[in-house]
Amino acid sequence: MRHTLPISICLLICLCLPLSLSFAQEGGLTADYIKSLQTGLVLDPGTRALMNAITGTDIKQLALNREIVNRYNDVFSLKLKTEGITDQKSSGRCWLFAGYNILRPAVMRKFNLAAFEFSQNHTMFWDKLEKANFFLETIIATAKKDFDDREIQALLTDPVPDGGWWNYYVSIIEKYGCVPKEIMPETINSEKTDRMNKILNNLVCKAAAELRAQVAQGRRPAEVRQYKESVLKDVYRLLVLHLGNPPREFTWRYKDKDEKVIEKTYTPQSFYKDAIAVNLQEYVTLVDHPEQPYNKHYDIHYCRNLIEARDMNFINLSAERLKEFAFTMLQDSLPVWFAADVQYNMDRDKGLMANDLFDYQTLFNLKLQMPKKERYLYKISNPGHAMALIGVDIKERKPQKWLVENSWGKDIGKGGYWTMNDDWFNEYVFTVIVPQKYLPADILNLLKTKPETLPAWDGMRSVFN
Repeated sequence: MRHTLPISICLLICLCLPLSLSFAQEGGLTADYIKSLQTGLVLDPGTRALMNAITGTDIKQLALNREIVNRYNDVFSLKLKTEGITDQKSSGRCWLFAGYNILRPAVMRKFNLAAFEFSQNHTMFWDKLEKANFFLETIIATAKKDFDDREIQALLTDPVPDGGWWNYYVSIIEKYGCVPKEIMPETINSEKTDRMNKILNNLVCKAAAELRAQVAQGRRPAEVRQYKESVLKDVYRLLVLHLGNPPREFTWRYKDKDEKVIEKTYTPQSFYKDAIAVNLQEYVTLVDHPEQPYNKHYDIHYCRNLIEARDMNFINLSAERLKEFAFTMLQDSLPVWFAADVQYNMDRDKGLMANDLFDYQTLFNLKLQMPKKERYLYKISNPGHAMALIGVDIKERKPQKWLVENSWGKDIGKGGYWTMNDDWFNEYVFTVIVPQKYLPADILNLLKTKPETLPAWDGMRSVFN
């Protein structure tokens, strides 16, 4: 029997077909246009020489602005005393390295030590476990949403990442404490986390699919959570196999600068209370979020690592105000945790951060500059790395440059330290963390207001590396 389509459907196809074909062809790269590109580019001697140089040379060397480099010096009018550069290796743990780096000097003074480092591996272990639990709990909470919902897709983007914000750091060490590095040292997997992360993400995403299916089937909440807890046992086992078993109690035996041998038994929580005599809850996150109005209180949905913790909240201020508070802290001998975009205008050999340090515009004869807000909106720029400010150079009462302690080891930068020009701060620094006592009344009053919640897919939720 011959089947025919209804006339209305045939008419619809006939009407739509020319339009769809026309749309598909509109804006395509035609043969004539490709030919015009080929004939329009003239390889004159200058262009040919440039092509030869670029194809055979690292373009950063060709674009390096020698005038800026020649003006560079590492003299600072205010410089805090620090001991030892840390190295996060091939991991995205800058946020917790920076967190410990701003606390290390006080710990060394307290225990009269020539050198000291916390175990970042210990903190990462518990952070990974908590992130896995947070992810699975949010999957349960959102299980009835469409899979293509933007919030679901944001949660599925790297569920158990290395990175985190300042509030992640505070939540983890307040709950699990901390230990000296020698108590839970680095492993090959804590220093190079890529393979471990792929396995963890695979495990929790497989569990997410099952959890959504169980909710769709009408399983009781207790059954769903029982399955989640069985998955977390596998997560814990994987973490132990990759990172080692975190201690419940340990004996710390060390020699101070006076050659005195000291031995004491701690739990990670008691060591935290003894070593870090700072109320980390007093620190406030200040952000230059170029997409949102300034002088307002915000939080970001699902921006945390503990399910029971509060989402990251911040006061949105201009870069100039961020600098003002950072300078005040340095004057009071306090290092400053900050976050910046380190993709641009940084020279890893010289340890220099400066606007237009790499002049690609002149090299390629192209207009490439974009304002900070546009770079953020169009996903070109985001706060991808956390470090510590430990110095500043003042001239005529204004900062000219800042001294940065990084966590990329001694071989990158100038012995691990970096000079950040003040103009680079304006363009690429997004966040500083400041104790409440340094904040004026107008900002403290903003903290008391109900924050406006930004969605889980906001660019500021992206975690560091």
